[in-house]
Amino acid sequence: MSRVLLTGASGLLGRHALSALTNAGHEVHAVARKAGADISGVSWHVADLTDPSAAEAVVGEVAAERLLHLAWYVEHGLYWQAPENVVWVEATLRLLRAFVVAGGRRAVLAGTCAEYDWSHEHELYDERHTPLEPATMYGVAKHATHLVAERFAANSGIELAWGRIFMPYGPGEGHTRLVPSVIRALLAGEEAPVSDGAQERDFMYVEDVAGAFAAILDSDARGAINVASGRCCTIRDMVALVAETVGRPELVRWGAVPTRPGDPGRLVADVRRLREEVGFAARVELADGVSRTVDWWRGHS
Repeated sequence: MSRVLLTGASGLLGRHALSALTNAGHEVHAVARKAGADISGVSWHVADLTDPSAAEAVVGEVAAERLLHLAWYVEHGLYWQAPENVVWVEATLRLLRAFVVAGGRRAVLAGTCAEYDWSHEHELYDERHTPLEPATMYGVAKHATHLVAERFAANSGIELAWGRIFMPYGPGEGHTRLVPSVIRALLAGEEAPVSDGAQERDFMYVEDVAGAFAAILDSDARGAINVASGRCCTIRDMVALVAETVGRPELVRWGAVPTRPGDPGRLVADVRRLREEVGFAARVELADGVSRTVDWWRGHS
């Protein structure tokens, strides 16, 4: 269909986006700091996008019609307030400018639900109506990037969409994050300390997240679009499902971890734009996604 430049191709979402894009018939040019596995329809380009000369060189060489930009600093536990967020604001805007210079026509960039004002937790987070008031450096950096990128795209005559990711989970997720940390502990026969689990979240299987981004790229939709399932699930229900799937529910230690200050009680997306304008809805049910994730960790623990 078209030539796509994919950044963050070796990351959690990027690895699944490779399949989603090639299955849609795209010629994919994947950018990462280290080349990945050989995949039909994928050409790897080794580059550090925070290096201005390297980024401009690879964008100019590929001359893609479409850009799916997933790369960012996401070290678990650190990225919320990390100074690297500023570096990635600069890197993203340089990348977008180089993409336009090279003749690019449509760009889709990854945002975050952390751009929203989390005090509106008693309603669905809506791209058109929920205020944007990020509480973290990560959220501020993403929001600022979106503002500048959107104005630059309008002035340059290209299409731009911004996918706000909620709670992805699945195989390959960093082992210190909630779902894999519980799975790994239980598989090892160890206790899994968690919070009381009252927080409500919008979990989306990583394969669906990647599929949503590929669908956005192939659509005509512009502006912010929530990338989420639209389904509400408490953390307690998610952890309980993981524990039942592993077969060690007695090892979960509820309330052993305090709730993080500022953590919203409810974070669930309105997904009407994704469903109606993009034509995509989450396909993997929670029980199936957890089962696949547990099976993956059984072979990688």
